[in-house]
Amino acid sequence: MAYTEKFQNMANAARARVDEVSPEYVDEMIANGAIALDIRDKEEYDVDHIAGAIHISRGKLEMMVEGEIPNTDSTILCYCNATNRGALSADTLRSMGYGNAKVVVGGLIAYRSLG
Repeated sequence: MAYTEKFQNMANAARARVDEVSPEYVDEMIANGAIALDIRDKEEYDVDHIAGAIHISRGKLEMMVEGEIPNTDSTILCYCNATNRGALSADTLRSMGYGNAKVVVGGLIAYRSLG
C-alpha cells in the first residue's frame, strides 16, 4: 500500500519513540505475561490474529484501552499487518502512561512468516 508522505513521516517518528520487538520473540514474551494487542480493523482481526490477542481497533484505542488493559505497567505488544499502525498505537499508549508498550516489527505478516 502506498502511504502519503505525511503519514509515513508520522509513523516513522512514532517508531523512533517506541521499543521494537522482533516477531521471533513474541511467543516467548506472551508466555511471560506480555499482552498481544491487535489494533487492526475487526475484519482483519477476524481473518487472522495472534492466538490470545486482545483486539482494539486503532480508531478506538484511546477510548477502550483502559477498560481492556487497566494495568499501565503491562508489557503490550502492538501489532498491525506490518509496522506503521502498530508503531502509532504503541506511541499513543506510551503517551497515555503505558510505559511498556512496544511494536512488533513487521506485524502479523512477519510473525506468520516464521511458520
